[in-house]
Amino acid sequence: MNCVHAVQTENQNWKLATGISAKIAELAKDYTHIFGPSTTHGKDVMPCVAALLGQNQISDIMEVIDAKTFKRPIYAGNAVITVKSEHNQIVATIRAASFKAVDMTSGSASIETHTNIQSQPDSSYVSLQSGNSERPDLQTATKVISGGRGVGSKENFEIVYALADKMNAATGASRAAVDAGYVPNDMQVGQTGKIISPDLYMAFGISGAIQHLTGIKDAGTIVAINKDADAPIFEVADIGLVGDLFTIIPELTEKL
Repeated sequence: MNCVHAVQTENQNWKLATGISAKIAELAKDYTHIFGPSTTHGKDVMPCVAALLGQNQISDIMEVIDAKTFKRPIYAGNAVITVKSEHNQIVATIRAASFKAVDMTSGSASIETHTNIQSQPDSSYVSLQSGNSERPDLQTATKVISGGRGVGSKENFEIVYALADKMNAATGASRAAVDAGYVPNDMQVGQTGKIISPDLYMAFGISGAIQHLTGIKDAGTIVAINKDADAPIFEVADIGLVGDLFTIIPELTEKL
C-alpha cells in the first residue's frame, strides 16, 4: 500500500541537514529508493542520509532507465553518463527540471504523521531570510527573464524587472551579474545556482558560459539578446537577436 510519511514538529532544526537526515534515514530503512531534489537543501540533506544508511549517493539524476540505472550530467553538463547501482537500496538526488510535474489530485495513498524528532546537531537553526517578491518563483515559473553582466549595474536591472512584470515572469541572472553585486544570490541561474525549466527563457546580456547553460538546458524556448554576435548563448538559443539590450528591452516593454 502506498503511504506518505509526513513529519510535523516544532523543532526548527529539521531545516538543517544534520537535524532532519537522521529521521529520514530512520523512515527510509525499509525502502529501496530514497530520492531528494537537487535543490540547495536537497544537496545538503541527501548526502547525510546516504552516509547514515551506509550507501553511496547518485547525484543529479536526469533520466531513469530502470530501477537501478540512471543518467546524470557530468563536466558541467557537457556530457551525460549512464550509471548503474549494484546496491539494493539507492539514495539519490533528482534534477526536478528534467521531469514534468504529474497530476497530484488523483492519488490514494494513506498518510502517516510523525512528530518525534530528537535532533541535537552541533549547529542550530536560527532564522531564514529571503528577498520578498510578488513575481513568480524562479524555479517553478513558466516564464523567466534573466540579465547578465551586460546589464551593467544594479540600477540598470530595473528595466529587466519592468519587462518581467509586464510578462508576469520570474527574474533570474547569471553568476557574473550576481558576483558583480547587481542582484542577490537567490536569482542566480546555472550549475552553482538554480536549475530551471521554464516554457520561455529570455536572456539579456548573458554571454552563455557553460555553467549558465547547464541551468537552462531543459527550457522550452530560449531567446537570447546580446550585442556580441559571437556570444556562445546563440549556439543554444531557439531565437537570437543581436542588438543593444538598452534599446530592445524598452521597446519590448512598450509593445507589451
